[in-house]
Amino acid sequence: MTQRTFNILVLCTGNSARSILGEALFNNLGKGRVRAYSAGSKPAGRVNPVALETLEKNGIAMADARSKSWDEFTVSGGLTFDFIFTVCDNAANEACPVWPGHPATAHWGIPDPAHVEPLEARRAAFESAYRQLKRRVEAFLALPLETMTAAEAKAAAQRIHREAGQ
Repeated sequence: MTQRTFNILVLCTGNSARSILGEALFNNLGKGRVRAYSAGSKPAGRVNPVALETLEKNGIAMADARSKSWDEFTVSGGLTFDFIFTVCDNAANEACPVWPGHPATAHWGIPDPAHVEPLEARRAAFESAYRQLKRRVEAFLALPLETMTAAEAKAAAQRIHREAGQ
């Protein structure tokens, strides 16, 4: 029997920091069980270099990372997502497109590390965001997703967010 691969979309407004970290973590920790993508409602046009530095420091290479619009994923006949996570408060409150397949959605708000100053404090903020997302991704991937309904997965993702804290 072939194992099902779940498609995950991680959203943030700029798609330059937190959503990039989430995409990388899901793909790295999911070991083929999931395929994650990231996008933004108003993409910054470039990935924050400290996001890439943080991933590399933690052993995750993401040379093909790019900031992209969620419009790439709304095309007819495109990918169908099983799960969508918003990782910034702006994206959680925006009017999102209607996603084909009605994926389970959850908000995993993480403070924005991109504009923290000075640079050393920004690096620490990115590391904190990385650790928070890693705990949530690990907990989500530990779930029996193959046997859960969309409603059960959504409830579990929301519980993970509440329990993970900062």
